Amino acid sequence: MWGSDLMPDAVMKKSEYELDEIDRKIILATQAGLPLSAKPYHQVANDTSVSPEEVMQRMQTMLEHGVIRRIGVVPNHYALGYKGNGMSVWDVPDDKIAELGQKIGALDNVSHCYHRPRHLPEWPYNLFAMVHGHDREEVEKQVQDIADLLGNNDRGHQVLYSTRILKKTGLRLQDK
Repeated sequence: MWGSDLMPDAVMKKSEYELDEIDRKIILATQAGLPLSAKPYHQVANDTSVSPEEVMQRMQTMLEHGVIRRIGVVPNHYALGYKGNGMSVWDVPDDKIAELGQKIGALDNVSHCYHRPRHLPEWPYNLFAMVHGHDREEVEKQVQDIADLLGNNDRGHQVLYSTRILKKTGLRLQDK
């Protein structure tokens, strides 16, 4: 996944969007994740008293307006045997960040890739890519592959390894 903060304006249609009561119900029903069922949108529809088609249409509209950032699977990499996870950080030319970020984000072993601001002089890195491997040796090999892909555009990099799993959640609405 290539971070949305670098997506062209034509892709991200952020605008004023007023949540109505049905939107709030859909968000409340899905903010901890879609139901684990064969027809998750049908279950959300049941919980919110609207049709599955309306649930999907409203979620698509909220996605297009930036209310929902993405709909996707969030695997537990540790449970899948990937214990060498590391955030690789790269110093690349600013004028090539979108092109290089898309190339890195498309790699199979990269789960997400983002443009982030530098904090000079302490932190020269502007491109972040989460790399997953079964162990650190595998991650180091994959990071070297990224360095090879970047060539002279790699002006320095590091790998920051995960030491524990933190619960990842976004903003949560409270039920009124």
